[in-house]
Amino acid sequence: MVIIVNKHAPEQVIKTLSKFGELVLFETHNITYLQISNHPDIFFCTGNNQLIAAPNTPEKFLSLLQKKGINAIIGNKPVGTAYPESAIYNAVVTNRFLIHNLSVTDPVVLKTFSHLEHINIPQGYGRCSLLPLKNNRFITSDRGIANVLKQKGMEVLYVNPHGIILPGFNNGFFGGTAGVLNNQVLLAGSLNHYNEGEKVRTFLEQGGYKIIELYNGPLLDTGSILFV
Repeated sequence: MVIIVNKHAPEQVIKTLSKFGELVLFETHNITYLQISNHPDIFFCTGNNQLIAAPNTPEKFLSLLQKKGINAIIGNKPVGTAYPESAIYNAVVTNRFLIHNLSVTDPVVLKTFSHLEHINIPQGYGRCSLLPLKNNRFITSDRGIANVLKQKGMEVLYVNPHGIILPGFNNGFFGGTAGVLNNQVLLAGSLNHYNEGEKVRTFLEQGGYKIIELYNGPLLDTGSILFV
């Protein structure tokens, strides 16, 4: 198992994650704005055993992944310095759906997952804002996404993003704090430090998930934890 994670996540997060697979500690410089420049979910779109990478992903990471047996599909458009060009790969892919603001999605992402049902949401930062779980269940910190998915008959837990840390902003997004590995949800932080933590804990446990809190601190939006 290869795990792509923000190089500047807390040391304890990285140490705990290393027990679950080989780490790729991700960072970029002078490509997009500083607060998200080290976020894997800005440069990579994952799902259905596919990995799509922005063409301006630093070559050393593409080479490192290749050495680990992972050949990324290269996208069409480079990640840009500001929204929406910074969000073109920040889509959610499940075994049934591609969920994103489809007006900004990279064409290679659309083509690669053309066999899935495409669901348009108002938020370009889809993966940051949305954690997909099995059986069409989701957790999101974006009301617009929650409304769209509920209209589609999904089971959606909305949580307030207040208290999720993303330096430089008032708050981060719930999806960006987490990764899913089989029946485990790994969190960059502890639900004990989050106002809606018990609601999240109950929802995940009802869905059959074990919760792995990677460090004892507030939830951090590190740009998702990607298992590839």
